[in-house]
Formats: sequence, structure tokens, C-alpha cells
Amino acid sequence: MRARDKAAVSALRATLAALDNAEAVPVGETETRGLALEQSPVGAGATEALRRELGESGVADIVRAEATERLEAAAQLTIPAHADRAARLREEASVLLRFLDGHGTA
Repeated sequence: MRARDKAAVSALRATLAALDNAEAVPVGETETRGLALEQSPVGAGATEALRRELGESGVADIVRAEATERLEAAAQLTIPAHADRAARLREEASVLLRFLDGHGTA
């Protein structure tokens, strides 16, 4: 990937953020909520929660959803003044779809 490929960088950053969010533990799953102060865990890392691990299919689903979101947004930008933005969204979707096809790892 070229160092100045802004569409690829934008698409990959947003997708990495979506993957990071998908791995986060929902607030309802924390076990330390509602404990009295004296029952609270202490020490470095005592309140850290293990993150969920996404499988290969989960990652592929999120990447596919990010690409689909960009294609749908580009389809809605029909005004000629938005042609550049629509083209960039299509380019970002193309980058993500190449990763799904296995060609984006080179």
C-alpha cells in the first residue's frame, strides 16, 4: 500500500476502530458493579476486563459491513457536487473488499 493512499488509510482506520469496538465487553457483563468499597478489587489491573475475541468470520462480517456502509452512502450521494465524496467512498469500499478477497495483504 502506498504511503499516501488516503482512501485506504481512512477505510482501514475506521474498520480497525469498528473491530476494536466489537471486541469491547458490554457494560452489563462487568462483575464489579454494585460492590461496596471494601469488596472492590485492588491493585494494578484489578479492574481490567478481558476483551471478547472475534473469530475470522466475525472479523469478515465487520469488514463486509463497513464496505457495505460505504457503498450505500456513495449510492445516496447523487448530486454532482458530491461526486468526489462518492468516488472516495467507493474506493474505500474497494480497499476493504480486497482484504476480504485476500488480495489486500500484500
